[in-house]
Amino acid sequence: MAELNEFALPEVSALTTITLAELQHGVAAAKDPTTHDMRNKRLGAAIVGYAPLPFDRQASTRYGSLIRLTIAANRDPRSRKLDLMIAAIASCHDLPLYTRNPKDFVGLEQLVEVIEV
Repeated sequence: MAELNEFALPEVSALTTITLAELQHGVAAAKDPTTHDMRNKRLGAAIVGYAPLPFDRQASTRYGSLIRLTIAANRDPRSRKLDLMIAAIASCHDLPLYTRNPKDFVGLEQLVEVIEV
């Protein structure tokens, strides 16, 4: 995985429970035990001190609004479920969403600020 430009990131950051699930997927999908162990250690070190933001009732309501915006932008929300859940959490907490893939969030600008890193 390529390193992020630390100057493009905020001083204080947050993780979502959905993000953690995606990261765990990457660990579990390792093709061999050595890669699995390396990814697991790296992830464990990276998330120390984070209390992840949950996908709660407010986020689930916002998720519905983001689905509508996605459809209005002529995009298929089905393949973007996890991204939209993360965006919903960020939006509910009035936090910008930092991502390597801003194209995944096109059409959502009305409810969430997306920043490419």
